[in-house]
Amino acid sequence: MDTEAELTQRGRSSPAPGEERPRSAVSRARALLRTPWRRAGALGVVCAVFLLLISNFVVQPFLIPSRSMQPTLKVGDRILVNKLAYRFGAVPQRGDVVVFDGTGSFVREPARGNPVGDALHGAASALGLAEPADTDFVKRVVGVGGDDVVCCDAGGRIQVNGVSVAEPYLYPGDAPSEVPFRIVVPLGTLWVMGDHRSQSRDSRDHLGEPGGGMVPVEKVIGRADWIGWPVSRWGSLPPAPATGGPRG
Repeated sequence: MDTEAELTQRGRSSPAPGEERPRSAVSRARALLRTPWRRAGALGVVCAVFLLLISNFVVQPFLIPSRSMQPTLKVGDRILVNKLAYRFGAVPQRGDVVVFDGTGSFVREPARGNPVGDALHGAASALGLAEPADTDFVKRVVGVGGDDVVCCDAGGRIQVNGVSVAEPYLYPGDAPSEVPFRIVVPLGTLWVMGDHRSQSRDSRDHLGEPGGGMVPVEKVIGRADWIGWPVSRWGSLPPAPATGGPRG
């Protein structure tokens, strides 16, 4: 019997008795996924990637870090920011609560940090698990491009284009503004303020800085439409009343 020929033939067709057939990469991957904890880990990664895609393009959770929007939004609330609200020709309106990137208007360009740490924090923030970046803010739109915004009229209320504004969303006991001002909002920008005026650093605090406290519309990340957490505060944000007269 030709032993060499037999071994050659066996190597081409099937393993010798007791030997294991070499597995392909696909087979090895399937075997790994059959392990419960590995399967759960892979599912977790897929879910995280899916949520990040949704957060980047459709709806982003945003953790409220301060008291500047009380009583509408409280510290620890997780709001859902509608990123499609202004994607198809729509623009922010007076009364909208918006989240925006304040770089260049409210804060200077931040110094570069650790890229890995920044990426991890950005991912956690995008999922609503960490505080937002120091450059992200949530405020209410008080004036849009072309508006003449004045504080204050004889009754202590803000006027927009000569019309006094009712602001039922203000924090109880707060004046519309302790700081007098009169500005004309440049086209393509927004004048924004917090609902808790005495606790909010907003457009008023940046009047003398480059940009004059105005937020470029292109820096708006989206509109805050819902409160997603805690469960006791589930629901959509109440619509603001119509404010101000025609644009100047």
